[in-house]
Amino acid sequence: MDNRGQASAEFILLFGGIIVVVLLAVHMYNAYMTDLSGEISSKEVREFNVELNALEKYFK
Repeated sequence: MDNRGQASAEFILLFGGIIVVVLLAVHMYNAYMTDLSGEISSKEVREFNVELNALEKYFK
């Protein structure tokens, strides 16, 4: 029996599984950050519009 071949195959499967888990985590993190940036941007735009509307009374 060739145990070295089996050990090499197990290491390849282990590293492959780790790579899959890391890629899934990166994908989920990217999606989370994209959603978060969209919320921040819309909140900032909304607050900017409120400030502009508050300044409107000074220019009439």
